[in-house]
Amino acid sequence: MKIIILCGGKGIRAFPFTEYLPKPMLPVGGSPIIVQVVKNFIAQGYCDFILAAGYRQDVLVDYFDGKNLGANIEILDTGEETDTGGRVLACKEHLGEQFIVTYADGLCDVPIKKLVERHNKNDGLATITSVPLYSQYGVIDIDETNRITQLREKPVIDEHWINAGFIVFDKEVFDHWEGTNMEQHVFPSLVAKGLVHAYPHRGFFKSLDSYKDQIEFSELASITPPPWRVRED
Repeated sequence: MKIIILCGGKGIRAFPFTEYLPKPMLPVGGSPIIVQVVKNFIAQGYCDFILAAGYRQDVLVDYFDGKNLGANIEILDTGEETDTGGRVLACKEHLGEQFIVTYADGLCDVPIKKLVERHNKNDGLATITSVPLYSQYGVIDIDETNRITQLREKPVIDEHWINAGFIVFDKEVFDHWEGTNMEQHVFPSLVAKGLVHAYPHRGFFKSLDSYKDQIEFSELASITPPPWRVRED
């Protein structure tokens, strides 16, 4: 099964660090975060990758040229201005009957084999790894008189779930692929047709969106094993 890693965006939220480096190449624990993503898949037995590249893809090519990570890594130019849905669509002819799509800036300890097993039990064409919303702010609970009853510092909001990436697709999904942005166009269209399921996961998930995130990631990378490494049952 091939793994598409979306790594062609300009990383506007991480500017100015992404002015010269694509965000997937920002370092975490001594290596680019995209390498951490790749190694996490390899550790679970998935070794066939397509890097859906665009912005500053020359940096990716230079880095991976001749590098042996124990995997097959193909860098595909999907266009500098292409949106996420278009990048996946550009990989269509390189895919088998089932494939996984994820982002180059997120790490998660989701067990991929269990994710795929769950997907194969569903009757849809896509299964999204979903994690509870982690608030970046402190949350205040108030009663009907506006009295503060509780302060919760950066809590997990259990009643809301977010897309963590790590998405399993059947290739048949391209028969229903609409729009250029995966999150704003493709998924809403598929959801309206009842073709998308969730894989709820309460383990570790974090994405790299800012310099603060990079510092936090570097601290987490010093832990052995890092929290995004999947533990065997």
